[in-house]
Amino acid sequence: MKNLLIAAFVLLVLLASGSLFAVKEGERAIVIQFGKVQRDDDTGDTKVFEPGLHFKLPFIDSVRVLDARIQTLDGSPDRFVTSEKKDLIVDSYVKWRIDDFARYYLSTGGNKLQAEALLKQKVNNGLRSEFGTRTIAQIVSGERSALMNQAMEQASTSSDELGIEIVDVRVKQINLPTEVSNSIFQRMRAERAAVAREHRSEGQEQAEVIKANIDAKVTVMLADAERNARQLRGEGDAIAAQIYADAYSQNADFYSFLRSMDAYKKSFNSKQDVMVIAPDSDFFKYMNQSKGN
Repeated sequence: MKNLLIAAFVLLVLLASGSLFAVKEGERAIVIQFGKVQRDDDTGDTKVFEPGLHFKLPFIDSVRVLDARIQTLDGSPDRFVTSEKKDLIVDSYVKWRIDDFARYYLSTGGNKLQAEALLKQKVNNGLRSEFGTRTIAQIVSGERSALMNQAMEQASTSSDELGIEIVDVRVKQINLPTEVSNSIFQRMRAERAAVAREHRSEGQEQAEVIKANIDAKVTVMLADAERNARQLRGEGDAIAAQIYADAYSQNADFYSFLRSMDAYKKSFNSKQDVMVIAPDSDFFKYMNQSKGN
């Protein structure tokens, strides 16, 4: 009897634990009964269990707990073609959440990875359609918001069959393919190099013009200075000649004497100078007179 009571108690515990399930905050649960999602008998809508403690039939009902929070799908960048048949590498992300839990479970099996793979395909189809109707200039010049909104509308329509609500679609970055980028960079580098060469050539030309102008001005200034110097020397020589003439006219002998003294002074100024002159030459005229006197 005691063993029977123990077995009955264990059975009750198992039944109690199998008939209770808890749903955490941020989650929702659905019950699968005989392979079908349990629905409300009155409305026919799927029974969605809110956070808390709930009951189910043990060994018959199975519970699938699903994340009800907003999810982020941030995959790898994809290649899209514009209306100009130019390739672009687009990096985008999607904000989504489960809207119809029964449909989500039936279409994806409750597998988040499978759901995101299907959702990414639908979002990319919407983005591909929008990129295909625009040029690169339109995409980068301010139509990105309109592009994302229209892509989200298209993706939302097709994602209803997955039981998913798309909250937002955003394009993070748009780049050209590597081979195209390298070609553009090379062309830009060549254009900048050509502009630099042109600027250097213009600078060299201006430098030559400035140098020629300065050389011409220097030549004119030197010529003017030489002319002025010669004029001043000529005027000085004329004044000196006039002074000599005036002195000579007043006393020719005294003038001759002073000139000879100056000649003596300049001739014998340096001890290293050597002069070979006959003693009775006119140069020593005043010295010979002083000796005779």
